[in-house]
Formats: sequence, structure tokens, C-alpha cells
Amino acid sequence: MADPASPILLFDSGVGGLTVYDALRDVLPQAPVIYAADLAGLPYGTKTEAQVAARVAGLLGRMTERYQPRLACIACNTASTIALGMVRDVLEIPVVGTVPAIKPAVLASKSGVIGLLGTQATIRQPYVDQLEAEFVAGKTLLRHAAPGLVEEAEKKLRGQAVDRTVLRAALADLAASGNGAAMDAVVLGCTHFPLLKDELQHIATFDLGWSPDVRFLDGAAGIAGRISHLLEGQSFARKGLNRFVVTGPIARAAGLEPALAARGFGPAEAF
Repeated sequence: MADPASPILLFDSGVGGLTVYDALRDVLPQAPVIYAADLAGLPYGTKTEAQVAARVAGLLGRMTERYQPRLACIACNTASTIALGMVRDVLEIPVVGTVPAIKPAVLASKSGVIGLLGTQATIRQPYVDQLEAEFVAGKTLLRHAAPGLVEEAEKKLRGQAVDRTVLRAALADLAASGNGAAMDAVVLGCTHFPLLKDELQHIATFDLGWSPDVRFLDGAAGIAGRISHLLEGQSFARKGLNRFVVTGPIARAAGLEPALAARGFGPAEAF
């Protein structure tokens, strides 16, 4: 049985995994958490598969040695679709990955046309091909790479203004592909993207004239539920604030203080 003070380790390239943390806090409010943001490696979506796999496996190996977590979650779609298998081979604790919420989107769609917004790396992965083959048979999945949304989400969490033209262009390009006019569900296939959900919904409805019934879905609640299930019956004893650690210069976390404090984290620490 794990030490009650043993943390859950949430790992992401940046702050997108905080959407998973928010969902996790709903189901395991007392669980101690260490959130690790690889700001020195951000963004992952433009890196090669080999670069992402080596970096994520190496960092999680060292972080597990240092922090002794009871479970690790790769709260990043790009890293999960590329490196999850390798990380599970390296670590001796449960490892939960993050995958695009394609199955829930198919179940929610009435038209059978589903959009997927992700990074360049995520949308080209064989894992996404497998999800499409398994769940989208007879329906349509439209994929679009929207790497610019990562930066906008990072800006929003720092209290900076979001460039709505970047969001509008991503949605317009997604709708322009295939039978986009019939699309009624959009998968936010990067943990950063739900941070922009309100803006995306507003732009889709009022700027682009989409039906207000178009749903934007992400997998945060499902991931939190999976973590809760794996840790069922374990006890938790959080001692003080949760920890937020970053790779690279600590100055890269500047501006995150209000968002971190609101979520029960102490000041950013260097890994």
C-alpha cells in the first residue's frame, strides 16, 4: 500500500495538463499532486517521434526516482500517443495516458461527422488511426493540426489576451475539410485546448455561424476517472500545498502564479 503522502505525478509539456488536474481534483480532492511542466521542451507537437519518446521517458524516469509517486499520468496527448508504451516499460508504477476523446465524440454525434483538433504530431499518429478504425466505422473523422492553440492556451493561463484570429482560423480550416458543414462534435485532442473551450464555442457560434449545438469534447474527466479507479481504496494525506515543477529556467513559469494559487499549488519550482 502506498504511503498516504505519496503523490500522483501529472506530466505535460506545458500547462495543458492542468485541465486533467482540475478534473482529478473533483474526484480525488485530498490526493497530493506533483505537476511537472516540461517548459524547456515545449512544444512537443513540432518534434519528431524519436525526440518526444526519448525526452518523455528520460524525464519521467528521473522524476519518478526523485518524487516517488504512486502513479504517473502523461497529461499530454502528443506524448501519450508517442511514448506511453515506452514509459510503461521503464516505470514500475501505473502509468495513465491521455488519448483524444474520439469514442465519446462518436457517441455524442448525430450527424456522424466528427472533427479532431490536435498538434501535428498527435493527428498523424497510428494510435489515432486505430481509434478511428475502432470507433468511427461508417462515420467521418476530420483531422486538423492547430498547434497555434497551444501558445494561446499558455497565454490565457498567464492572464494574457488570447488572439482570437488564431482560434477562428483553426475552426474555419477544420470546417473547410471534407463534409465539415455537417460536423456536430469536435474533439479537443490536446490537453491545452480545453482551456480555450469557451472562446472556441463563442467563435464557432457567433463568428462562424456554427450551430450552438456543436459540442466540444475532451477527455479530462475520463482520465481522472481512470486514475481514481486505479487508486481505489488507497489513502491520501496531503501535507501542505501541491507542487508545480518546471524544466528549464524558472522564469518561464512567470505569470502562472494566480492560476497555480487558485488550484492549490505552491510557487513554481525548478526540476
